[in-house]
Amino acid sequence: MRIGIIGYGEVGQIFAAGLLAGGASHVAAWDILFGTPAAEARIARAGELGVRTATSGADAAAAADIVISAVTADQARVVASGAAAFLRPGQIYLDINSASPNTKIDSARVIDAIGAHFVEGAVMATVPGPGLRVPILGGGRMAVRAAELLNPLGMNITPVSEETGRASAMKLCRSIVIKGMEALMIQCKEASVRWGVEEEVFASLAASYPGMNWRDLAVKMRGRVRQHGVRRSAEMREAAEMVAAMGLDDSLCNGIADVQAAFAGRK
Repeated sequence: MRIGIIGYGEVGQIFAAGLLAGGASHVAAWDILFGTPAAEARIARAGELGVRTATSGADAAAAADIVISAVTADQARVVASGAAAFLRPGQIYLDINSASPNTKIDSARVIDAIGAHFVEGAVMATVPGPGLRVPILGGGRMAVRAAELLNPLGMNITPVSEETGRASAMKLCRSIVIKGMEALMIQCKEASVRWGVEEEVFASLAASYPGMNWRDLAVKMRGRVRQHGVRRSAEMREAAEMVAAMGLDDSLCNGIADVQAAFAGRK
């Protein structure tokens, strides 16, 4: 099995290493940052792992059976449109970006039109930790085939629908709650510390919802946003697009995105 990866950030690096360890005969990766000082360390690490650093997306996909798109959510549609110019008929294009259902549908349309096969992948947990075994919901007519090919290499794809968009809807509907809770907890803790009422606030929350460790949750969620807030913010912009397309008010999702972005990288 030969794999091409477009997007060699945190997720792309984890997947490349895991797929090689799982038995992939060849993994080639390309990232828009390749050729810049920001990518020097990851390129060096790729060489140590046995990942071939490609010169372009087309180069990464040239010899691949499966091409994995692991970019930021706001670039998913652009990358899919570009990939349609170089993918071959029969290749599987697995889009694991946290994009809206409509973005996935649009991407599937351009990929399927040239005879390649678009498969939607909705990653249902943070990748660091479970790594390649992170649960992924698969969607599209070739989702079952993608699972048959990739799960023996260590991936954890569960096909849920032949209809593109449903898997991403499952993810983003969940994300409204999870990323929303993170935003709520960050602002609650910041405000309560500022006014010196942290003890009283968390005691009150524990009394109202005794099944949750609110203080611990606030710390953990702050850490997640500090590390992944930029990516989570982009994901919530996609959730906003999803609800807006339904005729609903998207201000909640965009507000969550604003909080995630504002606290990303803070100490």
